[in-house]
Amino acid sequence: MDGKGLPGKDPVLRVKLVPRSSVNKIVGFEGGIIKVKVKSAPVDGLANQDLIALLSRRLRVAKERIEIMSGHKSRTKTVRFHGITEHDLSLLVNR
Repeated sequence: MDGKGLPGKDPVLRVKLVPRSSVNKIVGFEGGIIKVKVKSAPVDGLANQDLIALLSRRLRVAKERIEIMSGHKSRTKTVRFHGITEHDLSLLVNR
């Protein structure tokens, strides 16, 4: 996580997405990047939608507060969380 804890800054997280999995789940950290598996194939943004839905459920926040900043067509993505604290993000792998 590299939101740097600056006041007024939304935290940013690097995500490695693994599409076409048998389950939607957060696997854990791999070299400072959170690894997430989703069922959908990377077609028409379906895997990205699954990623946002999973993160939204785990953090208990609206999907609109989660934004894929870069990597829309890549497995490695940069995701920004609007109005969420670093502490909230730490709960992703602890739940």
